[in-house]
Amino acid sequence: MMTQLKTVLQNAQATLLQDAIGAASLMVMLVAALHLPGLL
Repeated sequence: MMTQLKTVLQNAQATLLQDAIGAASLMVMLVAALHLPGLL
């Protein structure tokens, strides 16, 4: 089980990084959208 998990993480490392960047950008857009009404 642990060997399989390590293999999956090694093979999908680039994809996981892209997913993390995507999730972070979505959070930034959400925070910006929630602060927009206060600026106007």
